[in-house]
Amino acid sequence: ERESDDDSYEVLDLTEYARRHHWWNRVFGRNSGPVVEKYSVATQIVMGGVTGWCAGFLFQKVGKLAATAVGGGFLLLQIASHSGYVQVDWKRVEKDVNKAKKQLKKRANKAAPEINTLIEESTEFIKQNIVVSSGFVGGFLLGLAS
Repeated sequence: ERESDDDSYEVLDLTEYARRHHWWNRVFGRNSGPVVEKYSVATQIVMGGVTGWCAGFLFQKVGKLAATAVGGGFLLLQIASHSGYVQVDWKRVEKDVNKAKKQLKKRANKAAPEINTLIEESTEFIKQNIVVSSGFVGGFLLGLAS
């Protein structure tokens, strides 16, 4: 039995496609390279600065919230332990922390090639868009400071 042209399908391996194409091409399209070069240098710096400031401001707020939650939890645990409400088996905590460290080391070694690829792609993106990237860094630092 012969298949018509309508019944034939092409199989696309998405993992291979993803490895061959940069992440920004997947997000913004094939011709997205240094798209911002169409704008003036001042516009590029402002775009990078505003996005950097927003990212820095959010990073600061989330960081403060996380530090408050972890620090407050540890403080409450210490107070409860010294008041006799909670018995903490510190030997077991140390053993579990060491076990978690070993597992993290193993996973980090396995993830190293993927991380290196991401770093290379990010470096290439920054090189292609140096004006926006420098504006982003300045804005990010200002966002952290505000």
